[in-house]
Amino acid sequence: MNTTAITKNWEVNDDAKALKAIRNKAINMAIWNRNTNRLTKEIDLLVNRGVELQSRGNVDSILNTITNTIGLKECGLIIQDIHKLLHIFKEISYTKNFLLLLTTVNTNMCRRFHTDGNDLRMLCTYSGPGTLWLTEDNVNRKVLNTGGDNERIVIDESKIQQAKTGSVLILKGTLYPQQGTSAVVHRSPTIEESSEKRLLLRIDTNEFPHF
Repeated sequence: MNTTAITKNWEVNDDAKALKAIRNKAINMAIWNRNTNRLTKEIDLLVNRGVELQSRGNVDSILNTITNTIGLKECGLIIQDIHKLLHIFKEISYTKNFLLLLTTVNTNMCRRFHTDGNDLRMLCTYSGPGTLWLTEDNVNRKVLNTGGDNERIVIDESKIQQAKTGSVLILKGTLYPQQGTSAVVHRSPTIEESSEKRLLLRIDTNEFPHF
């Protein structure tokens, strides 16, 4: 293991301002921990429906798609929440167009710890277990980059981090243009064996940020 001091690569706070830390060169994971209990009824409704929604465009066009698909009357609170998150992400990413996915997940999705081939991504697990991620001092990047398995990528399994349900994450990917920044290493939680379901919101930038 490399014993060289490693700068903290994450920011976690109970304030949405924590997400702005993703602009810092050393930070590749920013997390806003929050309470989403007010959304529980609508979240359960969408999970039971098995919602699968994709949209591309600016904030207004995406909100129109969401409203027409899941219904303002039944899901007004969660639509307001997604609207707020889109505006936060727009401000932080300096972009105007996005790719959005709101989906019910019942598979393990990405089992292997990996980095994303994009610049910035926002995630929120409204229901079910949150994303697993690694602090920089817990990653063997040589193994990661040569196709190794999780057991060799992770230096200490007891130090694997997991986002809380309802928390909002912004992750840097491999295409983030600022030099000296490493993409965050993460993976989806295992849920197939327990028959759990997740309601996942994923928002990607659809253009490069402007610095």
